[in-house]
Amino acid sequence: MQLDERERNLRVLWGSHFLSVTSLCVIAPLLPFFLRELGATSQASALTWSGFALAAPAVTYAVTAPLWGRLGDRWGQKWMVVRALAGLALTLILMGYAETPFQFFLLRLLQGAFGGVVSAGTALASTQASAESRGQVLGRLESAVAAGSLMGPIIGGVLMDWWSFRHLLILLGGLLGLSAVAAVGLLNRDRPVASVAPRAGIWGTFGQLLGERRVRRFLVAGICANLGVYGLVAILAARVKELSPLHTHAATWVGVMQAVTWAAALFGAPWWGRRNDTSLVERNFIIASLLCGTGVALQALPLGLEWLLPWRALQGFGFSALLPSALLIVSQAAPESQRGAHIGAANSLLVVGQIGGSLVSAFLARSLSPAWIFVTMSACFVAGAAAVWAPQKSSDTVAREGAVQS
Repeated sequence: MQLDERERNLRVLWGSHFLSVTSLCVIAPLLPFFLRELGATSQASALTWSGFALAAPAVTYAVTAPLWGRLGDRWGQKWMVVRALAGLALTLILMGYAETPFQFFLLRLLQGAFGGVVSAGTALASTQASAESRGQVLGRLESAVAAGSLMGPIIGGVLMDWWSFRHLLILLGGLLGLSAVAAVGLLNRDRPVASVAPRAGIWGTFGQLLGERRVRRFLVAGICANLGVYGLVAILAARVKELSPLHTHAATWVGVMQAVTWAAALFGAPWWGRRNDTSLVERNFIIASLLCGTGVALQALPLGLEWLLPWRALQGFGFSALLPSALLIVSQAAPESQRGAHIGAANSLLVVGQIGGSLVSAFLARSLSPAWIFVTMSACFVAGAAAVWAPQKSSDTVAREGAVQS
């Protein structure tokens, strides 16, 4: 494949990642309002249904991601990107016609089962990238996730002043449908790689994945990272209130802090990706994880709200390295003919941290203040750094292993 074709594919995938993440980040903050419109009879009911709706896609995605990855290895990863874009488009449009909270919840389950744009795009990009540039490619795609996370809430807030939530869902679904059509025409078709060994089933894929010691370490570390960052989502607003109980613009501050976090990630992801191509991934992961954990722990200090801004930036900069690094190690270790299945299985395992983070923080909130929850979550990143540290192997040995596997 020519270099310009790879660059074109990467740009198409970047746009697909950005649009899909933007669409999902438009929806999340506005869910309680829409669920009241659908019939949730109280604020408590709306928040309960919102919690179910937010968790639903992660659950079904964790189940189906290995299957889609395996089918991508057999049929070509391009068609998994098209399938994910079309699946997300269809479910968003159907959500625009939902009549009850339960119908909306079921459609969110379908979204997780048939979506997965980021996972599919990562599998395609890692398959087509050269071993020397794979870290940079995954870093660039992570910057699309950061950009979508940054712009989604802003775009959603602006558009809601002009359209209803139903019209917004249909509009986003239509744009994703057009993106699926564009992917058919613009993405270079990848040819499935002939396997010299029998393809493992889904459970066999998990066995292969966890059987690799280096991969297993990074997956544990990635789960710790997701556990820590998703455990902070619901606590940030409470921490803002704790630091300034009389502040009248708490929601604005929360929005600004989220924007600062993702802006730092947008800058950091490509930078860490380039480092992963030229230096030991373990070293980069440990540094980034400790930076992220430090940023989270510093947010527990009893200082003014403005002090949260640099700590949120440090958190975002460090976090932008973690999941791409874990997926880079997975792609290096996977047989070329089964790379999609391994990445799908890895993403399925990483979702465990995403789901667990919300549950753990909700449990801790019963007995700990928001400040102490930040301290607790910072420990997750320290644990992740410890997980990838392999003192019994020298850096040169680990680097040689990675080069052989890739």
